[in-house]
Amino acid sequence: MLFRDRAEAGQILAAKLKQYARRPDIVILALPRGGVPVAYQVATMLDLPLDIFLVRKLGVPGQEELAMGAIASGGIKVSNEDIIRALHIPQSVIDDVAAKEQRELERREKFYRQDAPAIDVTNKTVILIDDGLATGATMRAAAAALKQQNAKKIVVAVPVAAESTCQELETEVDEAVCALTPEPFYGVGYWYDDFSQTTDEEVIDLLKKSRGEITENSWRDFK
Repeated sequence: MLFRDRAEAGQILAAKLKQYARRPDIVILALPRGGVPVAYQVATMLDLPLDIFLVRKLGVPGQEELAMGAIASGGIKVSNEDIIRALHIPQSVIDDVAAKEQRELERREKFYRQDAPAIDVTNKTVILIDDGLATGATMRAAAAALKQQNAKKIVVAVPVAAESTCQELETEVDEAVCALTPEPFYGVGYWYDDFSQTTDEEVIDLLKKSRGEITENSWRDFK
C-alpha cells in the first residue's frame, strides 16, 4: 500500500480515529512540517481544533546527532540523563545548547502561528500526529513534553511506522495508532508516492484554514 501524498494519508488516518470526532476535550497537535498536512485532514474530517507542537533536539556538541535532551513548545525541556551521565556533560553546556535551540523554536513558532495563541492542552486528550515514524525519537520527546503540560491522555497517530517503533510507543503513551506497519520498513518516504518537502508557507496556510474552517463538512463520510 502506498499513500498518494500526505493529504491522502491523513484521510486514511482519520478513519482510524473517528471515535474521537467532535469531542470537546480533544485537540490535534501536528509536528511540523510534514505532520501538518496529515493532521489538517484529520482535524477537518473529525471537526477538531488543530495546532502545532514543535520539538527541537538538544544535540551533544561535536556529536549533534546524539540527543542529550529536547525542548518543546511551552518552555518544556526533556533530558536524556543516561547520555548526560555517560558523557559527563556539564550543566552549563546543556544550558547553552538549550538556549540556542529555544530561540530557534520560538522563532519558528511565531512564524508558523502568525500570532495565533497556542491551544491549552491541560486536561485534554491530545492526538499527536506526524507523517510517519522511523525511530520515534522526536515523537517520544513530544509525548514526554505534553505529559509535563498536564495533558489528560496522549494518542500518537501516524499513517506509517516501523512496527517495532509503534509497539514501543504503545508502552509510553495512552494509545498508538499506526495505520500501516510494513515489514521490511525501509523508511517513511518509501510509502508515499509524493513525499516532497512540506514548505513553511504550506504549514502557515493549513493552520489558517483550520482555524477558520471547523465545519460539519466531512463528518457525514463516517455515518
